[in-house]
Amino acid sequence: MTSTIILIVILAVVAVIVIWFIAAYNGFIKLRNNVEEGFATMDVYMKKRFDLIPNLVETVKGYASHEKETFQKVTDARAAVQNAGNMEERAAGENILSGTLKSLFAVAENYPDLKANQNFMDLQSQLKKVEEDIANSRKYYNAVVKQFNTKTEVFPSNIIAGMFKFERKKMFEVEGEEERENVRVGF
Repeated sequence: MTSTIILIVILAVVAVIVIWFIAAYNGFIKLRNNVEEGFATMDVYMKKRFDLIPNLVETVKGYASHEKETFQKVTDARAAVQNAGNMEERAAGENILSGTLKSLFAVAENYPDLKANQNFMDLQSQLKKVEEDIANSRKYYNAVVKQFNTKTEVFPSNIIAGMFKFERKKMFEVEGEEERENVRVGF
């Protein structure tokens, strides 16, 4: 009788460990999928912005053709995003692109005719909406990355993370002090 009780207790403990193991593993899979979904959502909005930029640059060029350096920076930043090989390069390129777009709008502030142009106003409005969507999708992405990273580091789920090589994900952050500063344009 005593050996039967011991056997039942051992089987119950093993069953609890197996159930926990399965639940922890499935939790990692769900979080990883949320991270991937968050990045994909952000990527869709960044693509929309990416597609708006040539139209915006061409519209501004018509009014401020001597601002070649600003246009070149926007074009170069867009190309860097397009040629990014991984998430870190993409994030860095997107941060640079955001800064160059601020410069483009700062240039536009000096041209009243441009600011009154309906095409420019429509593009600016669309870009503003896309930028808001990007900001919200970055918040979501970073929130799910935080959950995933926390789970990879806390005990006992860090054991599962180590066994199945679930590694920390990188947050989508602004890089460098120059990206945090306000854009200054002087003539």
